[in-house]
Amino acid sequence: MPGHTTHENALRSLYTDTDRSGAAFCAKPVPTRLYELPHGDFTLSDRPVDEWVDWVIGDYERHVTMQAAVGDDSVPIAKLTTGTHIYAAAFGSPIETFAGTETNPCALPFVKTAAEADRIETPRVESSPTLARVIELGHKVRDRLGPEAYLGPSDMQTGFDTACLIWDKTELYCAMMDDEARKAVKRLAGKCARLFKEYLTILRREFPRMSPLHCPGIWCPPELGPWMSNDECGAVSTETFEEFMLPEMVDLAETFGSIGMHCCADAEHQFASFRKIPNFYGFNRVAAKRGYRPLLDHLAGPGSPLHALAWVGDEDTEYLVRNAPPGTRFIFQRFCESVDDARAWFDNVRELKTELHRIQDTIGDSRHAGDA
Repeated sequence: MPGHTTHENALRSLYTDTDRSGAAFCAKPVPTRLYELPHGDFTLSDRPVDEWVDWVIGDYERHVTMQAAVGDDSVPIAKLTTGTHIYAAAFGSPIETFAGTETNPCALPFVKTAAEADRIETPRVESSPTLARVIELGHKVRDRLGPEAYLGPSDMQTGFDTACLIWDKTELYCAMMDDEARKAVKRLAGKCARLFKEYLTILRREFPRMSPLHCPGIWCPPELGPWMSNDECGAVSTETFEEFMLPEMVDLAETFGSIGMHCCADAEHQFASFRKIPNFYGFNRVAAKRGYRPLLDHLAGPGSPLHALAWVGDEDTEYLVRNAPPGTRFIFQRFCESVDDARAWFDNVRELKTELHRIQDTIGDSRHAGDA
């Protein structure tokens, strides 16, 4: 159900840094998770993809209803949610499923040596059932909703993160310390990166109105670059990150014009290196040991990426808004059980949003006065 142009423009201005007003607040119904579905994960099943269309559309329509009732800043998307396993599965990783539990499927490693890694060939998207079924489901959802509806993407993983699912991670990190074996690590990560890049290219071609932000599921302008999960960076030094991981992110940013990032690792030591990614426009930080506050020390102020945050408590939200340097931009998403919960939350943050606008306006006036 399209028709959120005002909200689209407001969010776009935050993403593109043309509006320094600071923050938007987006309510969203708690989504139906893969493990809650009676017929399991659509990427692993041999049942017709049609059986999952109502799941995607049902969550979308609940969001449309909530947004209309609450009047928050969100734009509903029909999200093609998957687990993190989809790329490793394409390379042949066995997948563990957990029926009857609150756990999504996960990929299991099947490589232990450099020689085994080098024998792996890069698959094509169309011959990878987990990826091909995402594209098939996207077409069927769009057929039902119409071409103007916004879709949301599957999970997005960097090539290196996928390599760490394929190659037993203990063995892979040991290999990175060996002069010859480290080359095999780079070769495997490169294969995974090529598959990811091909998949992104196809998604953008097939679904021009797909929001690129996978985590959290906040609408992002489709013309901006893709997002990717970058989590292994928390386990390595800055030097190792810049050697093994950063080049892929730079390549994605240069290929697609810009890039966004999700990271749920203890990665503050990499924040300075993140700034080396060209046109790094958006960041989702999941609270690690030091919480959200390090964002204001390293990735705040003019020229910093917008922070698209979910799972943030009221105290942290207020701290970030009140203490962020001028020019810092946020989108906060809150998962809500009901329209009443969403309305109560948005009414509560409306005052905070108004105050932030007033602060930014005051700063803008003082700058103009200084220029005069």
